[in-house]
Amino acid sequence: MSQASVTAITRPRPEPDVLRRPVNRETKRIYVAGTRQNEGKTTTCLGLFAALQKIFHRVGFIKPIGQRFINVEGHRIDEDSFLLDTIYHVHVPIDSMSPIAIDNTFTRRYLRDPETHTPVLIDKICRAFDRVSWEKEVTIIEGSGHAGVGSVFDLSNATVARILDAKAIIVSRGGIGNPVDEIAMNKALFDKEGVEVIGAILNKVQPEKVETVREYAGLGLKRHGVRLLGVLPIQKTLSAPNLSQVTEEIDGRWLNGKSHGAGERIYRFIIATMSAKSLFDYLSPGTIIITAGDRDDILLAAIARAALSGSQVISGIVLPRDVMPHERIMELLVQTNIPVIVTREGSYNIASKITGMTIKTQPQDHDKIPVIEQLIRENVDIERILSAL
Repeated sequence: MSQASVTAITRPRPEPDVLRRPVNRETKRIYVAGTRQNEGKTTTCLGLFAALQKIFHRVGFIKPIGQRFINVEGHRIDEDSFLLDTIYHVHVPIDSMSPIAIDNTFTRRYLRDPETHTPVLIDKICRAFDRVSWEKEVTIIEGSGHAGVGSVFDLSNATVARILDAKAIIVSRGGIGNPVDEIAMNKALFDKEGVEVIGAILNKVQPEKVETVREYAGLGLKRHGVRLLGVLPIQKTLSAPNLSQVTEEIDGRWLNGKSHGAGERIYRFIIATMSAKSLFDYLSPGTIIITAGDRDDILLAAIARAALSGSQVISGIVLPRDVMPHERIMELLVQTNIPVIVTREGSYNIASKITGMTIKTQPQDHDKIPVIEQLIRENVDIERILSAL
């Protein structure tokens, strides 16, 4: 191998101060990070976007690095970018809102040749930021997990926030001890990168504990130089799956009611081992019954209640172990509006899978968006965020 080719391969990595930075310097920018995954970053971004739209004429959004993506017009687009664009119609190229998608070989490709990849990735992020922020007054930047996520390829959330010259908000699950500890740890990483943390939001707090958490978590965060920007009480609608999501989770098949039942919000499930007459106490919208396909008495009780009431009495019936109802029972079910799903799973596995589901807001969750907007509007100090910018 020639000396020239060796030199080309082993060129030194560019210093951070000569790497490309965004051209746009006018747009205010907020970096939303979490202390862990699924702590409420997307909910916060959706609510903040709606709140800021009432103050500014032009609001932008970008998720520089995404790990969960879908294919949109030939581009791999992060699910959260697609969600926000679908709801709020941001009017920028969707691929600019999601410039980097992390697939299952990305990290290995990067680690083989980081010197080549680093400037390319930074340039891609900065160009995308300039496009989504063109003529925008403020841009929301959604991170991926905690401040250190992405360190393996030298683009942690803290690093990206520095590159984009953004100020950070940290979102954590509610409480006092653990949230303060984790927010302090994340703040240390942002501090190391020279990124100002303007405050924290605590999410998913039991309503009766909101004031206690606000007082004592606020005192704990203040000792670490972090303002408490808001405490968000638990909203059952946001954590409840719809019946379509439940069906997918348990690998179920629709037998009846898909056209009107797929979007039904599920708040509880009952494993029906009781007598048929006891079942009537559990029949209500938002509930699914898990019962064997050969429990004719249970199925007939649900059918009779639906026929007598003339309205929705239950949000679904799940039949375990592929046991189908008698054909005459199935004929009666088809005449009702009761959604029915059958699955190979047993009752215990069905219950475990539903309980363990991680529920993320989806574009078709139209009932959730007003709840999210109101949640942020009423519980987050938007004025304090704006003053910090």
